[in-house]
Amino acid sequence: MVDHYKGSFFGRRVGKPASPRQSQLLQDVMPQVALDLTQTPPENLAELFPVPVKSVCLEIGFGGSEHLIHRARENPEIGFIGCEPFSSGIIKAVSSIEEHGLKNIRLYDDDAGKLLDWLPAASLDMAYQLYPDPWPKKKHWKRRFVNQINLTRIARALKSGCEYRFASDIDTYVDWTLSHCRRHPAFEWSAECASDWRTPWHNWPGTRYERKAHREGRIGRYLTFLRVEETKT
Repeated sequence: MVDHYKGSFFGRRVGKPASPRQSQLLQDVMPQVALDLTQTPPENLAELFPVPVKSVCLEIGFGGSEHLIHRARENPEIGFIGCEPFSSGIIKAVSSIEEHGLKNIRLYDDDAGKLLDWLPAASLDMAYQLYPDPWPKKKHWKRRFVNQINLTRIARALKSGCEYRFASDIDTYVDWTLSHCRRHPAFEWSAECASDWRTPWHNWPGTRYERKAHREGRIGRYLTFLRVEETKT
């Protein structure tokens, strides 16, 4: 088991200074959509949203928020929780939420581990982790979010039979994630053929990190794991 490397799953948190308009949006919009972990979470996460939603998904580290916003716009009946500690990502998400009038998104701007611990057990219908920081140097691999402790956190929050999705263009992180998930008793890799992990999920919008990878000659891999109840032997 990899030890929990506290406070180090993400790098810097502050980017370029916010513009006056962005600062105003953060002041006006962020309090409406931000999760407050000092409050007790509702047993039914649908209650976090001001509009009716039939299911709730979590995106861990949404980056520039392209995927988060795309999914929220195409699925107004689904509630989305986006976690991103980097301030520029939060600014982009808040701007898009305001622009499109989205009511089915909630944001958290700190460590995803804290959020996962706050969520009720078996409350999520899906969890995504798309192109996370790969920490490519071997001496930094312990900083990778995917480890046995965090997978247990994800598994606790996911409903049985639901999916944890992971995408990366870094082969060592893909192999790392496969190894950790296949060793974890709560997850089962769903791939049946090569196209299952070479092909993005339905109506995939892509992300800016993915586009950068393609420009630099790297290919994304798309892994889907099912939350299972059986103990592997």
